[in-house]
Amino acid sequence: MLQGPPFSDPRGLQGAALRILQIVPDLDAGGAERTSIDIAEALAEAGCTALVASEGGRMVSELQAKGGIWIRFPARAKNPWSMALNMRRLARLIRAERIDIVHARSRAPAWVAYGATRLTKTPFVTTYHGSYSGTGILKLRYNSVMAKGDLVIANSLYTGALIARLYPGTAGKVRVIPRGIDLRAFAPGAVESARVERLRQAWGVAADERIVLLAARLSPWKGHKVLVEAARLLGEAGLTDTKFIFAGDSQGRGHLVKEIDEAIGKAGLTNVIRRVGYCADMPAALLAASVVIVPSTQPEAFGRVAVEAQAMGTPVIVSNLGALPENVVAPPQCEAAQRTGWIVPAGNAQELAAAITAAFGLGASARDALSMRARTHAESRFSVARMSAETLAAYAALIAGPPDG
Repeated sequence: MLQGPPFSDPRGLQGAALRILQIVPDLDAGGAERTSIDIAEALAEAGCTALVASEGGRMVSELQAKGGIWIRFPARAKNPWSMALNMRRLARLIRAERIDIVHARSRAPAWVAYGATRLTKTPFVTTYHGSYSGTGILKLRYNSVMAKGDLVIANSLYTGALIARLYPGTAGKVRVIPRGIDLRAFAPGAVESARVERLRQAWGVAADERIVLLAARLSPWKGHKVLVEAARLLGEAGLTDTKFIFAGDSQGRGHLVKEIDEAIGKAGLTNVIRRVGYCADMPAALLAASVVIVPSTQPEAFGRVAVEAQAMGTPVIVSNLGALPENVVAPPQCEAAQRTGWIVPAGNAQELAAAITAAFGLGASARDALSMRARTHAESRFSVARMSAETLAAYAALIAGPPDG
């Protein structure tokens, strides 16, 4: 796997600014969408043209404010006939806009982009944002497009190893570039106390109550039910003055909403656990929390919330799956006194409850020290600036081609 040095100024290459087209299904929420906007901003600041093709969404205005150009495109289409039509449509767009590189961040639009770039002979980049479940022949074939890029970006070491195992033919094309977060926004000093107070009031959390936060869309593998059980165990052990907040879109999964609510009711935690839906102010949410939980029961390809929580100095507890252990410093990889969070066995409510108890048990000095270590860890490894520099370097290297000789 490639891990080249950062490249800070792509304008010097070939004496011309690049024209990059990213394609994602929509711009509503999520890691791929957030990264699309971050890279668009970096491209615009570097004097490049940053276009994003998608069906739109709540983040379009942010993209445009940061110098990106939104192009309405039916990128969510999964019908084979529609996708075939979209290949021709995207090829016309590539030619009309004189695109230098097409960068796909999701499977359905990646198939469209793959076909279009083969027609136009345009360099094709993919980012492997997820683990992409499924082991059947058809599913693996569908997923394989994310490994067909002339350059394949993996967002973690875990993801890079997964690509290498599933698609050995990618050797030499994979570059590991960890996700970056905006350390200007995710900084304790950047969040006014009024923002935190507004969230606490909206969530119905009293001034003397602690918050345990699970910030994730409602999905069967995000671990909501594991946290419900951990909350029940903590309640039986005497934990009081604590609210457990589930913040995230239901994404139309009404059956899962019902299952989670039933689990909460069965545990007798209706007044303790609250589903609050999508949260637009995640920095304030993470600062409001006494501890942030990422209890995924399937491997995460990255785990953005765990990194954002550390940037805010909030103790974080993650499952020992996928890339999550890469992103948190904890025993056995370090001494307990050097931890930035806790890593617990996936699906183990007892271990999760014990870690929450340990986080709550930190004294003021120990908590402050952990917060400083966590912030330093996030700054050194997961900045948007680092991710953007390495991505633009990868674009430049792709345009330049292999070295002579």
